[in-house]
Amino acid sequence: MKNKSYIGISFIILIFGIYAVPKIYNRVSNDDVVRDRRNEVEPVKEIKKSSNLVKFNKVPTYQFLNQDSITIGNEFFKGKVHVVEFFFTTCPTICPIMNKNMKEIEQAFIKDDDFGIASFTIQPGHDTPSVLKTYMNSYDIKMKNWQMLTGDGGQIMELANKGFNIYAAMDDKAPGGFEHSGLFALVDKNGFIRSRKDEYGNPILCYRGIAQETKDEEGKVIDVLPHQLTELKEDIVKLLKE
Repeated sequence: MKNKSYIGISFIILIFGIYAVPKIYNRVSNDDVVRDRRNEVEPVKEIKKSSNLVKFNKVPTYQFLNQDSITIGNEFFKGKVHVVEFFFTTCPTICPIMNKNMKEIEQAFIKDDDFGIASFTIQPGHDTPSVLKTYMNSYDIKMKNWQMLTGDGGQIMELANKGFNIYAAMDDKAPGGFEHSGLFALVDKNGFIRSRKDEYGNPILCYRGIAQETKDEEGKVIDVLPHQLTELKEDIVKLLKE
């Protein structure tokens, strides 16, 4: 009985081989197996890639006067990618460098209606709308969406330190009477602060608008980090495409 069972099983295997092997051979020869697998994979060109930029908090609500004495708030920048800075017109140190570099950003995106710049003065007692207007003219600023804003000093300081985490403070010992960083913040079309990550995978939060020096206890420069205008421009392009 066992011999008959083996013979029966062998006969079934033989019949299957005669029927199936030629079909498998034909499929491999005609590349049908590979083509069927390809049909299961979505073409790369059809995959929508995200910007991969980190999203932080939404910019707090604000309203200030611009260089034309017009009230400007968050709504003005709704639907626009924009860069934010905090400066003052009489700054004798980093602000001229910041705004020289911001001019480079302006020139790169001056034809983009969906891009803007918001410059908040941290010395509103001096920087009235007319002063801001004169300052803008001195830099030959042409972009219609570049707004220089002034208003309540306390509100502006809170917006800088808490809203954008960009340090700014009054300091009688600092040149010009204010201590502040040379950082630029990037905001997307929906009002959220965005940034890329550094080489260690940590979000940078803000971009260096100027070269950043590190000094030792004696005031000697021991390290210099370059500005991040290239990185900022690359990320503006990403957000404009979102």
